[in-house]
Amino acid sequence: MEKEVAITVKDLHIAYRGLKKFSIKRSLLKGKKSNIEIFEAVKGISFEVEKGKILGFIGKNGSGKSTTLRALAGIFSPDKGSINLHGNSVSLLSIGVGFQPKLTGKENIYLAGMLLGFSEQQIKDKEEEIITFADIGEFIYKPVKTYSSGMYSKLAFAITAVLETDIMLIDEVLSVGDATFKEKSYNKMRELISDANRTVVIVSHSLSTIRELCDEVLWLHEGNIKKIGTPDEVIPEYESFMAN
Repeated sequence: MEKEVAITVKDLHIAYRGLKKFSIKRSLLKGKKSNIEIFEAVKGISFEVEKGKILGFIGKNGSGKSTTLRALAGIFSPDKGSINLHGNSVSLLSIGVGFQPKLTGKENIYLAGMLLGFSEQQIKDKEEEIITFADIGEFIYKPVKTYSSGMYSKLAFAITAVLETDIMLIDEVLSVGDATFKEKSYNKMRELISDANRTVVIVSHSLSTIRELCDEVLWLHEGNIKKIGTPDEVIPEYESFMAN
């Protein structure tokens, strides 16, 4: 039987553009155009993820892991290349993404849910489950800007975990929060990704998490794919590389 593909990435290029230091001041004084500094974060990568599989991204800081994940979520647009999610719904679980600071936690549940493509009624049906899982007490009725990073991560995780999508993108969230919540979120994540129809992409520096949860590992280095394969194929080579 032919495999069903959930994610296809072809020749993906993403670059950041920024002004060089003092170029604004210099350009105002001299009346010249500002010098634009371009950093190519992702340099033409291609890969596929089969439906129901769990892919882990590894690589040192600045290798393009989170940039690629945000491109899969639709936050960043490719400068070149393409991303095809084959009609699947997708959610990104990443601290610092998606909440409006002035809105309450409860209001952000609805905002985040609607951005994920759920109807107001679908969110309402899951509202109590999200609030119970997040377990942040009366803070659910307070603006998110008053939250600690732990409360923020609890609510973000609860929304994504309870409002289930076809593809889940997870960026280091499993390592955030108090010990009790870490265990609860880890167990919930294992439950979610055990669904044979759900596709998951995880970015993590925890090689033990990647080794335990993932079917495949993609090693990114300076915006390029260094190696892709099973955890047993990729992780030892990555550890050896990082030790040198």
